[in-house]
Amino acid sequence: MSRYTGPRLKVMRALGVDLPGLSRKSISERPNPPGQHGARPQRKSGFGLQLQEKQKLRFNYGLTEHQMRRLVLDARRDRGSTGDKLAELLERRLDNAVFRSGFAPTVMAARQLVNHGHVEVNGRAVDIPSYRLRFGDVITLRERSRKLAAVQASLAEPALSRPEWLAFDEAKKLASVAHLPAVSDIPFPIEMQLVVEYYSQRI
Repeated sequence: MSRYTGPRLKVMRALGVDLPGLSRKSISERPNPPGQHGARPQRKSGFGLQLQEKQKLRFNYGLTEHQMRRLVLDARRDRGSTGDKLAELLERRLDNAVFRSGFAPTVMAARQLVNHGHVEVNGRAVDIPSYRLRFGDVITLRERSRKLAAVQASLAEPALSRPEWLAFDEAKKLASVAHLPAVSDIPFPIEMQLVVEYYSQRI
């Protein structure tokens, strides 16, 4: 399945939640589902609820279904809760950390910065958006990349407040991993157990 490039606000309205990684816009002015007259509220089945929670994660972090399945398999190998580990792995992606640090307005924009070689981890250029950060890693942009208009605009007005697991140095314009993220660091309401249940029957 290819990466989604369609209308972002429409997706958020269908899921009934703002996804800051997908778009800076909000559904507050049009909270009703998409459709000519707004779809009537329907009671979702168990599968429908599981699918909805899974789609929240997939669209917010800009992942393909194949990438989601791979992360779930990685999370299963951990001794702890699969849901907690899945949340940690999603947040630890480099493109997400660049977004949460305030260098980009969305995860998609952050992925573009990474792909184009603007991002450095521990002083070395990394152009892999799925790069998994570890405790103590330092994220910054190349010197000339910090002068990009889009980067400066995002730093001046970040889409979200920075999470506690990322320590940001305003003077040096760098972020470091202070501790590993948790489910509570996901910036929208999510039921991780429903996501785990969805994949338990499909992997």
